[in-house]
This record gives sequence, structure tokens and C-alpha cells, in this order.
Amino acid sequence: MDSGTLSGIVTVIFIVVFIGIVWWAFSKRNKQRFEDAGKLPFDEDDAPAQKGDKK
Repeated sequence: MDSGTLSGIVTVIFIVVFIGIVWWAFSKRNKQRFEDAGKLPFDEDDAPAQKGDKK
């Protein structure tokens, strides 16, 4: 097996992994979880401010 064949196999593996990640990220099953995670920075923090925290 020469380096060209190995390079081609690695390229195909990376393309398959990329397509898998894109499919997972845009699947309807994960939509609600991602929307909830996206709103986390905007949730109010009800914990009292600790000493040294700046507000």
C-alpha cells in the first residue's frame, strides 16, 4: 500500500465522519436539546453573588 492509497482511505474516512457529525447536529431528535443549550447563557442566575464577583 503506497502513500496515495493510504491518503485516499484517510480522506474517505474523514468525509464519512464529517457527514455523520453534520447529520447528528441537524437531526430532529437533537433539536430541543440544542435549543435549550443555546438559551443557557441567557438564563438568570438566582444564586447570590459571591465575594469578589463583579456585577
